[in-house]
Amino acid sequence: MIKDFLIINFTGKNNSIGLRVNNNFFLKKLQTNIGKNESLVNNIFDFVKQKKANVDKTFSIIVNIGPGSFSGIRISLAVAKGIKISKGAKLYGYKDTDLIDFNYKNIELLIKKNLIENNLIKPVYLS
Repeated sequence: MIKDFLIINFTGKNNSIGLRVNNNFFLKKLQTNIGKNESLVNNIFDFVKQKKANVDKTFSIIVNIGPGSFSGIRISLAVAKGIKISKGAKLYGYKDTDLIDFNYKNIELLIKKNLIENNLIKPVYLS
């Protein structure tokens, strides 16, 4: 059961992040025209800190895995994977076509209908 979560929609159109903490949902629209590589990380950390979210093993991160901008999806997956590795949060993905509109009601339906998947690509690191 997903209780508190961060959801990232960074596919190049209507980029947004959402955060559910203690049964409160917060939404933040992101600018897409300038420095999106650096701004996503800063926006996420500022947003999580501002809303006093506790990112730990019980926290979940849900990422839009496309279709969309190749670089945007790669950036959002890299940020989410970094949070997963550093904080132990659970990581899930969803398809853009499964979420009609980026709002709390539709995100809850996405989770309840089990349209998120946790078997994202697991990279193999060469040493």
